[in-house]
Amino acid sequence: MNNFKATTLSIQHLLAMYAGAILVPLIIGGKLGFDAKQMTYLVAIDIMMCGVATLLQVYSGKFIGIGLPVVLGCTFTAVSPIIAIGTNPEQGITDIYGSIIASGLIVVVIAGFFGKLVKFFPPVVTGSVVSIIGISLLPVALNNMAGGQGAPDFASGSNVALAFITLVIILVVYRFSTGFVRAISILIGLVAGTVLGMFMGKVDFTPVSDAGVLHMVQPFYFGMPTFDATAILTMTLVAMVSLVESSGVYFALSDICNKKLDSKDLARGYRSEGLASVIGGIFNAFPYTTFSQNVGLTRMSGVKNRKVIYITGGLLVALGFLPKIAALTTIIPTPVLGAAMLAMFGMVITQGMGMLVPVMNESAENAMIAAIAVGLGVGVSVVPDIFASLPPGVAILTSNGIVCGSVTAIVLNILFNMIGPKHKNDPMQG
Repeated sequence: MNNFKATTLSIQHLLAMYAGAILVPLIIGGKLGFDAKQMTYLVAIDIMMCGVATLLQVYSGKFIGIGLPVVLGCTFTAVSPIIAIGTNPEQGITDIYGSIIASGLIVVVIAGFFGKLVKFFPPVVTGSVVSIIGISLLPVALNNMAGGQGAPDFASGSNVALAFITLVIILVVYRFSTGFVRAISILIGLVAGTVLGMFMGKVDFTPVSDAGVLHMVQPFYFGMPTFDATAILTMTLVAMVSLVESSGVYFALSDICNKKLDSKDLARGYRSEGLASVIGGIFNAFPYTTFSQNVGLTRMSGVKNRKVIYITGGLLVALGFLPKIAALTTIIPTPVLGAAMLAMFGMVITQGMGMLVPVMNESAENAMIAAIAVGLGVGVSVVPDIFASLPPGVAILTSNGIVCGSVTAIVLNILFNMIGPKHKNDPMQG
């Protein structure tokens, strides 16, 4: 693959994850009352550290790196706990970064043990998790297609029309082209949709004009970290949850790339995420996890070359120093981004289904495991307050549909397939 094609494909990956990546610092900074200068730093360092985390993960070394075409960004699971720590009168922003560094170190230490749990992730579990990830993200795509939740013109005719025109462009390119052009169908759709959005008055260049030309990063920008035991425990739980989410993405990508993962592969992947969080904490960014939209993009494009992701990581690092260029990626109209997300998240769902069908045909038990895990995972995503009365320590496992469904799949697989008598020859299957 030549450099031009690889760079074009990497830009497509960057655009796919960018909105989700900057959303976390925007939400947290807003809740903690950061001023414009602090927000600029937070977004810039976040983008840069996303690149560092991605490079650590796509690399395949002796101790770190899953070695798959995976892109990392800030985990949404950490948003509420970080805000809670930052707004607690007895804690504060330095405790946030102390807890992120400490939890990252804990993940690095326990990665080897966590990696040995690979036997608890057979296809019935990973297929269920991947399906839940894709389905749970669909509301994000549809809200964006309508203009973004809370937008004054939410679900307006112009927003919906722009979204579906973008989707049609993506589908037409994907259907009637081959090779490289087909592989960048999402990028073509994003560019075409943005150009159309300009004529519709939906593109605002203010973020580009307001952004600086060069931005330097520095460690401990918000002060030296402090280490509060409760905050560390909270962020360690968040880290464990992120590892469960990442496991599903690892297995989805391994299926796409025809690479069987073992416990050592998983340990290197987990170790990379922990190390990324440590570095992120030092530079005042946040914990990282794998981004599912890029899995869907890999499946759509059919391009599995890690060179593309290396370039994506490099571009993200560069954007951390060049805020004006980074701001260019924020002008994509929300409905356009939503259309691209719909296609990518849909591909994640079909990837999960492809993993599930063979094992569900093997036994009725596997079908039941998938049914309950997917049903509960998606259900919690739709009705997130169903377990609101549970203690906070338990609620962190049940308030997130992906994690709830993942834990359910693991437990049911142990119950049906790992202990007690097996019922492979179910009389009901005839």
